[in-house]
This record gives sequence, C-alpha cells and structure tokens, in this order.
Amino acid sequence: MGTGMRMVSPAERRARLAVRHHLAPAARAGSVASAVAGMIALHGTDPASVYLAAWARTGSADKAAVEHALYTERALVRMLGMRRTVFVVPAALAPVIQAGCTDQIAERLRRQLTQVVQGVGIAPDAATWLKDVGEATVGALAARGSATGAELARDVPRLRTQIVDAADNPYGGAVNLTSRLLTLLSAEGLIVRGRPRGGWTSTQFTWSAAARVELPATAARAELARRWLLAFGPAPVSDLQWWTGWTAGQVKQALAQLQVTEVDLGGTTGVMLSADEPAPDEPAAVPPWPALLPALDPTAMGWRDRAWYVGGHAQALFDRSGNIGPTAWWDGRIVGGWAQRKDGEIVVRLLEDTGAEAAAAIAAEAERLRAWIGSDRVTPRFRTPLERELAEQ
Repeated sequence: MGTGMRMVSPAERRARLAVRHHLAPAARAGSVASAVAGMIALHGTDPASVYLAAWARTGSADKAAVEHALYTERALVRMLGMRRTVFVVPAALAPVIQAGCTDQIAERLRRQLTQVVQGVGIAPDAATWLKDVGEATVGALAARGSATGAELARDVPRLRTQIVDAADNPYGGAVNLTSRLLTLLSAEGLIVRGRPRGGWTSTQFTWSAAARVELPATAARAELARRWLLAFGPAPVSDLQWWTGWTAGQVKQALAQLQVTEVDLGGTTGVMLSADEPAPDEPAAVPPWPALLPALDPTAMGWRDRAWYVGGHAQALFDRSGNIGPTAWWDGRIVGGWAQRKDGEIVVRLLEDTGAEAAAAIAAEAERLRAWIGSDRVTPRFRTPLERELAEQ
C-alpha cells in the first residue's frame, strides 16, 4: 500500500451508499426514474424486484408509478445488460449499456444459436436461415406494434421450429425457436420487452420493435465505468470488472479514459473518481436507517467483495448460484432477511443483535411493505435458504 493514500473506511462507504442509492429517508428519490438513474439499473430478472426496489428508494411510489415510467412514459426500458442479466435502465442510458456490454453478449448468443440451428439440420446455411427468420420476426413485430411470442409465431411459422435448448442441463430439451430468437434480437437492440401479460409479478412480456443508437464501445465503457464509480465507488477494480462482466483489459482501457485516484479500503486498494471527494458541507455520516430490499436488489448485488456490508450472513442469504434473496438492512449493513408468508405477513429474521431501535425500525418497515404489497403475493424467482424457511413457517 503506497504512502499518502487516502483511507476510505467501511463507515464512509456505507454513508455514501445510503445517499447515492437513495436508501436513507432523507435521500430518497422524488420519482421512480430518478431512483433508477441513481443506481444505473435495477435488476429485472425477477419482475417483482423492480417494483420493490423502486419503492424502497422512493418510500412512496406505488405500482402504477412504476408501470407508468416503464410502459407509458417509457423513461425506463428492460434490457439484457451487464453479466448477461436483465436490467431495467433509464432509456437515455440504454445505448451506453448496449454498446458497452450487450453487443458483445449478442455476438456470443448469435454464435451459440447458430450452432444449435446447425446441429438440428434445419438448413444447409444456418447463419443465413437464422438471419432471415430474425428479419421476418422484426418485420412482423413492426407491423403489429406489439406482440407476444405466441402471436409472432403465428405470423412467422419458422419460429415454431424445434431446437434443443440447454442440452447439457437435466431440465433442457426440445423447445420452439421463439424464446431463444427473441432474446437474441433483444440483445441486438432490435426489439424490446414491453408491458407484461398479467400483473406486476408476471414474466410473460409483450415485445415491440426498437431503434438502435450506435455508440463507440470504448467510449460507452468509459461512461459506464464513470457512472458505476459515482454510484458504487470507491471500490476495488475487481468489483467493477465483476459488475460489468468485462475483461481485465476492457476495465483497464475504460479507467484509462477517466481521472481516478487510488484509495486504501482497509488493506485493499480501491479506486474512485478524482473529482468525487466529499464537498466541505457534505455530512460524513447519516442517521441510522432501515430498509427491506428485494431479492437481486442492485445494492446487495453491486459489488463482488461484499464482506463490508454482508458480514458473515452470506450462507443464509445467497443461493448456490450467487443470487441474493430479500434482505433487511440497518445503517448500511445487511443484518437479516425477510419473506412473505402465504397469509401476506412480512416476516423478518435478524441474524445479529441490532438493538431495540433497529429492530423496531425494521419491524415498522415490514408493516409498511405489507400495506404496499396489499393482497398480492411475492415469491422470489431464485429461492434462498432463509427466504424459503421464513416463507414456509
């Protein structure tokens, strides 16, 4: 560790998290769109998590407000992004993520799907056949305005072609081409997920045609790195590489375009934007705050090295694939988890002694969350040990 390097303590990182992630009550966002912008993106693999994460960061936004931002105002868009994960992102930032992350993913997806098509012997030239089906699908979607996969398969019968999906997985088998091709076309920025066919927890989306905005990949990666450092920094470079899914060379190239400063994170070297030092009037700490965050929340999944806010609770809170379940927070740390029971009750288990003030504040959050969810039921897409235990009690 070099001499003269500024020390950034876990307490300072937690204070920055409280404000920049809109989790402390005084720092909550005034709208759903601004809450998402502060985080860069909300995890969208589990549709319910988008709504719960937006509620946690505004304190008041109802489901209709989230739907309005997504499907009426279209200030937000659902897309494949970092680490081949579905996110909800600000519409203005989508071209940056597309060029910085998704285009590379799309190239791999097209190669893989071409190999699958070639393997089942659909056509002598699998690449050309797949390109033709994709163009026909985009054309049919443009003509309809919006459509489900089933509706598109009626317009483009080749979408019903049987392929073998996930052949190396015990759950794999013969499926229609539809889902794989629609995922590919969305990764290429040609179509976009729209309003679901069902409620706010539904995973059955309609699709619409999209217009691509071309950006240079190197500039896009630099801009995405800058935004990540503002929202999640200071942090080790390895955290940025994990979050983006970039190679080490791409991370190095992106940071070289920015003015960054190395800092001491307590025995680990981190980086932050050089101009991102606290203002003279910026408080060094915020009052302790409670939060109940959903499964796959972007704060909980924002870093690879999570010891400074997860502590020793990872085994109870993560599944075997590294997906985090619903979490209970106090003052910038995860102190427990929560789940919704069949009768609608939000039950919390604290995994450490937080004191009476914290326990009461978290219990009050649970009551607020139950009232917000109402008669709906929320089950995370990826079940974790503590969430499953609490839900089934």
